[in-house]
Amino acid sequence: MRHLSKYRRHRFAGPMLLLFALFMIGTTYSVANATPKLSTNSFAKTTAIDEGRQIFLRGCSSCHGLNAEGGSIAPSLIGVGAASVDFQVGTGRMPMADMSQQAMRKKPLYTPEEVAALAVYVASLAPGPAIPTEAVVEYARDGNTAEGGELFRSNCAMCHNFAGQGGALSRGKYAPSLMDSTPVQIYEAMITGPQSMPVFSDKVVTPEEKLSIIKWIVSAQNEPNLGGASMGRTGPVSEGLLIWTLGIGLLIGISVWLATKAR
Repeated sequence: MRHLSKYRRHRFAGPMLLLFALFMIGTTYSVANATPKLSTNSFAKTTAIDEGRQIFLRGCSSCHGLNAEGGSIAPSLIGVGAASVDFQVGTGRMPMADMSQQAMRKKPLYTPEEVAALAVYVASLAPGPAIPTEAVVEYARDGNTAEGGELFRSNCAMCHNFAGQGGALSRGKYAPSLMDSTPVQIYEAMITGPQSMPVFSDKVVTPEEKLSIIKWIVSAQNEPNLGGASMGRTGPVSEGLLIWTLGIGLLIGISVWLATKAR
């Protein structure tokens, strides 16, 4: 005690004690303030999972099973991730009445909040692709339109058409048009592989290349038709049909008219 008491009257004793007291108070406040936040976040996530499970049981379990294990007409959802749910349900493709048909884009049945809760529940079953955030899908800053066009023609045009208008596949299936797809939905499709589409992992198409593809698709969505009618931008099929019906038809009509005049 005598060893410590001789420092009590030191000129730096007061400031040091004040700094130590402030440090202890700040540390105690930080620890006490962090614990309720952690509990609140955990509670909110648990609530979202419970809500998503109730939605799943009402609208999805009849096909995908009570525990999302899949069935005879629908695949398992364990491990598909939140991105797959957000894409399929957020675009109205799911739920669907007839699982034997290809899912079509339509008005979503659930609200964005319900879609988010359903995605959280499915994501809690097993690890899978997460919903890409706005920071991830920053195509305007990190994408390259010219590179995206080359990548699209190499990897996507054989199904979705060279202009992203969609096209027919085998056995009655088809690749949908991309003209109404949002950047997040395009990214989700590439990382989840819905319907007949393959999964483009980051090893096959890097995140930067994905953003370039998205940037090119967005530019195609906003491209004006400076040459007149677009005719669906499906290429020589629609153009050839137009030439045949109008051009050849007009020539036939002129020939018939000339023949009647010759009489």
